[in-house]
Amino acid sequence: MPRTLAQRLDQALIRLGANLLIPVWIVAIPWAQELIDQLLFAGQWNLPMSRGGSLLGVFTAPFSHGGFAHLLANTVVFVPLSWLVLLKSRRDYLAVWIAVYVLAIPQWLWWPRASHGLSGVVYGLLGYLLLIGWLEKRPLPLLLSLVALVAYAGVLPTLLPIFSPPGVSWMGHVSGFAAGLLAAWAVRRDDPRI
Repeated sequence: MPRTLAQRLDQALIRLGANLLIPVWIVAIPWAQELIDQLLFAGQWNLPMSRGGSLLGVFTAPFSHGGFAHLLANTVVFVPLSWLVLLKSRRDYLAVWIAVYVLAIPQWLWWPRASHGLSGVVYGLLGYLLLIGWLEKRPLPLLLSLVALVAYAGVLPTLLPIFSPPGVSWMGHVSGFAAGLLAAWAVRRDDPRI
């Protein structure tokens, strides 16, 4: 039996509500970690990814920050970019996360500086959003690419070390951005009628 328009709309609204909560729940993890870090460890409990460090650092690094200012700066960009990707699909959102983790491994193996924070994921989301519309050439992905370009193009220069503030892992940004491009390419739908 085909679903009515009202049933499809109800399902879409339920999915939209659940999608709005996904990044909020994710970002609750680093906020809890930072709160515990500040209250119990005087800001010394960091979980970075560093060359020669544990592989676990690759997975914990996005959830560790160098203080509340660092975390807040990442949160205010991470949540809206996550919502934009989730407007497309959960599958694409997961693809960005997987690609970010995969491309973090070479950084963990060879890059001499430790890094942590959600910015690698932020740049992954941005890279995905900037490319997916041009790959798929469909209305929603094109709109997402345009919104991301207009709203976040100002951060693109920080992909270059000369525009990245001291102490900021520009390589983490580049790795994340490349991961987003890779994710967009991997999940793209080539048929514009789909």
